[in-house]
Amino acid sequence: MALLRLEIAEARPGTEVRAAHIDVHKPALNDVVYRLAAQGRAMVVAPLLLSTGYHVRVDIALAVESAGGLAVAAAPLGPDPLLLGVLQQRLAESGAAADDPVVLAAAGSRDPVAAAAVEQMVTALAARRGAPVTVGYLAATSPTVAEAVTRSRRDYPGRPVAIASYLLAPGHFAARLEAAGADHLTAPLAPHPDLATLALQRYDQAAARLTRQLRLT
Repeated sequence: MALLRLEIAEARPGTEVRAAHIDVHKPALNDVVYRLAAQGRAMVVAPLLLSTGYHVRVDIALAVESAGGLAVAAAPLGPDPLLLGVLQQRLAESGAAADDPVVLAAAGSRDPVAAAAVEQMVTALAARRGAPVTVGYLAATSPTVAEAVTRSRRDYPGRPVAIASYLLAPGHFAARLEAAGADHLTAPLAPHPDLATLALQRYDQAAARLTRQLRLT
């Protein structure tokens, strides 16, 4: 993720890009927002996340609320057509053929909006490839990635099965995909220039809202 933040900063010279985390890593988002707000600085909190969910609806929302009108949250990165191109590139890099059945491996969430966003990407990727794409989850819901791979082997016998990692970065979830039994496994999505472009699109949309918000205060 550090490389993705560097790509974002390099793509927009003069824009300050601060790292902040909503898990166990430091600096914590709440701390970064507090320090900037205490200095009277306006900010956009741009989630480097692929869909909405608890982190967006609760953690980020609370941090933004604590800034007293000096912050807004950008939308998450997905779903978006730009992500389809990155997924296609990663699949080609993995050695998957254009017509191989694919399991889109997502982290998983009980949030229905997050689940709908993943399903939207499944449908769009299948349409882009003209080949079967199903979904598998690593947590919170089913089918699991391993179950989805097994079903793809059953439904398309004799054909290699590819896992498209719908994850941004290496880590615990990405490592688990290696044991899911696919013939091909993609690398995570980041870093990639299109992700930096997408993050800046989200930033610009949110920054416009922030400008209007500050004018009204």
